[in-house]
Amino acid sequence: MRIGFVGCGLAARAYFYSFKQYPDLELAGVTGRNQERISKFGAFYSVKTYSTVEALLADPNIELIVNLTNPRSHFEVSKACLEAGKHVYSEKPLAMEFSQAKALVELAKTKGLYLSCAPCKLLGETAQTVWEALRNREIGTVQLVYAEVDDGPTHLQKIWHAPCGAVQDYRDEFEVGCTLEHAGYYVTWFTAFFGPAKTITAFSASLWPNKQVVPEEPLYVTTPDFSVACITFESGVVVRMTCSIVAPHNHSLQMVGDKGVLTVEECWNQNAPVYIDKYSQLRFRAERYPITRIYPFLKHWLGPHRVYPPVKKVGLRKRYARYSHNFARGIAELAWAIKEKRRSRLPVDYCLHVNEVVLAIQNATHTPYQVTTTFEPLDPMDKATRRGIP
Repeated sequence: MRIGFVGCGLAARAYFYSFKQYPDLELAGVTGRNQERISKFGAFYSVKTYSTVEALLADPNIELIVNLTNPRSHFEVSKACLEAGKHVYSEKPLAMEFSQAKALVELAKTKGLYLSCAPCKLLGETAQTVWEALRNREIGTVQLVYAEVDDGPTHLQKIWHAPCGAVQDYRDEFEVGCTLEHAGYYVTWFTAFFGPAKTITAFSASLWPNKQVVPEEPLYVTTPDFSVACITFESGVVVRMTCSIVAPHNHSLQMVGDKGVLTVEECWNQNAPVYIDKYSQLRFRAERYPITRIYPFLKHWLGPHRVYPPVKKVGLRKRYARYSHNFARGIAELAWAIKEKRRSRLPVDYCLHVNEVVLAIQNATHTPYQVTTTFEPLDPMDKATRRGIP
């Protein structure tokens, strides 16, 4: 399938390198609003460039557009692509406003086109391993989930530069907000595992508004840099999730069942190991001693702790990497769904539901939010499907 990129920033660079794993995907052209960046990207990666979005959309050979623009432009660009008869895979969020997201979904349905959205980590090995463990009831019935997406004070860290000329747009990152940018990594998991969300009780705030990255460029941001939410799912599961660019780095996940606890240490590594800890009296006692918090490995000695067999084996380097993500996997899955004329594994009703949940957390109010959307249950990937997706 011939694919076009709209947007030539750091995200485009990450997607480009992931494309190398899929010989049946061809990046046929790129465009954006910054002509200099378009030229540098095209020259560096030897990709055809288009001077405008309209020129790219006018190419009849391009079937699918990947929207990698600024989040504030997601609605406008995706709408133009759908109106031009192109299928769309958008970076998160689907839209900055829920009404816009609903409008895109309705437009896609009216046009008979596919519309899907990142993140696609649900298709990764870690998420599929967790899903398999839950289906096998390894920890019994899940009642409670703790999830953390804390990145530390990112404005104190270095600005990223790419060889293709792209530079991290840190102003945009801060102004869009860490919840819209990052909460979806977990929300996509929970909605797939536990079904639609029902109610959300959330709090969000700008705790560190002075985010001056460059000394001579003051930057004061009031978009929430911290959020915490309790999400109740129709299945009865309750999730407590925090998201911040203030608290120390923590991307851990704990699922609590009536027979034990399932743990993932790094949700941004699609190959991270999944740990299963079964309840025992010895373990209950050990957890109460401070020394087991200082030396967590002691708990592993004192209770039934094991790594759950992954759905796909990988080397130690990938398993314990700080970050590992195949950005093109969602695009590849969508391309195959289009060719096979079947429902995507990241379908549009599910993407809309995720968008609503994330927006409700960022735009927290003093009253519980009643979720209005739902979606058809998703199917986990079988072994044959997993072998087909690098």
